[in-house]
Amino acid sequence: MPPYDSDSSDEGEDFTETNTLLGYASKTASGDAISHIGGSPAWIDDKTAPSGALAKCKVCNGLLTLLLEINGDLPEHFPGHERRLYIWCCRRKACRRKEGSVRGIRGVRVAKGTSKAAEKKAQKPEVKQEEKPQPQLGESLFGVKSGGSAGGAANPFANPFSSGASGTTSSNPFAAGGGSANPFAKAPPAAEPTPTEAKDEASTTLPETFADKVRLSSPPPASTQPARPHEPWPATSAFPPAYPHFYLDAEYETLDAPSAPEIPANARMEVDTEGSSGGGKEDKEIFESTLDKTFQKFADRVGENPEQILRYEFQGKPLLYSDTDAIGKLLAAHAEHGSSSNAKITTVGSKGGSGMPRCGNCGADRVFEVQLTPHAITELEVDEMSIDGMEWGTIIYGTCSKDCKPSDVGEGEVGYVEDWVGVQWEEVAK
Repeated sequence: MPPYDSDSSDEGEDFTETNTLLGYASKTASGDAISHIGGSPAWIDDKTAPSGALAKCKVCNGLLTLLLEINGDLPEHFPGHERRLYIWCCRRKACRRKEGSVRGIRGVRVAKGTSKAAEKKAQKPEVKQEEKPQPQLGESLFGVKSGGSAGGAANPFANPFSSGASGTTSSNPFAAGGGSANPFAKAPPAAEPTPTEAKDEASTTLPETFADKVRLSSPPPASTQPARPHEPWPATSAFPPAYPHFYLDAEYETLDAPSAPEIPANARMEVDTEGSSGGGKEDKEIFESTLDKTFQKFADRVGENPEQILRYEFQGKPLLYSDTDAIGKLLAAHAEHGSSSNAKITTVGSKGGSGMPRCGNCGADRVFEVQLTPHAITELEVDEMSIDGMEWGTIIYGTCSKDCKPSDVGEGEVGYVEDWVGVQWEEVAK
């Protein structure tokens, strides 16, 4: 799809811009050296790769093939976090339609001091400031400016997946607040304590800051959690042939404004009055029962931008391919259902507000972040001679709402966590 241009001949038409970023495959190199489909993975730190166990299909134990790697840095949500998301699949036909043949891996590195800074921020009294307009997600994640019908003047050709792009830096959350009571204030005169009493009193009246320093200088206690098993990551030559490498370009989704269908002037309606009186109602019920409304909405929504290969909206809602399979039933109450609303959607809740299972690493809620669409298969299998290719309708990636890291990985170090992936397979003709 060509980028939307507000100065084009379509200026008189109505468009709705959503908060969903659409990704498009491109052979042309851009400023982003991270996000791509196909090809081989690039890790956050060349010295640290995931455990080799994450590279294997859970069905056949064979090695997987990379479908997607995306730069997932979200400074507005996770300051100090480097994030990358990876989706892998098994290419063996016998493993298709089986759980574990598609896997999602999240790489994360939390900068040193990030946790302490967050704790200090939480402890400081909240100071009310003048409300400012919230930037759209793409501006903070990919540096994309809104290019909808509102007349924005952003460059629609700018690559929003650029690893060097960042959003507007927020004000310093650690600005000095009010002072605290002086911990060294003199107490009223009292009887002189004995040497033993003086020693005990000194140990209990030391300033908290000094006690903190003592604890920081002491060696940390030994971890009570066993170390996770780690297998060496296999050599590149051991993997199946990689899919072709494509760079990613992106823009916000724009939809044509819905309009009522026009009825030709010479059209006429014929009513069949023969047969049973309820024939018309029965025919309608039969027709609606054979129509998969969810799939039709999926096809219509994707069809407005047919070359999209992925849809991205952190804490957004996935667009379901079907609501009759296991994934559809799990997420139906929290899915997009083809709506063209441009309101910001959040699904974070206290009890699995996204419908996805909780994070297996820390127990927090999971939220939707990205999904692959069928056109990705067309791009990835462009060189395949066989028609017996991938059979999924969409792959939905759910990530930890807290962007947790493995418990045995310290700040400043790179860790990898398996996230949740839901696959909706193509319908098989009965």
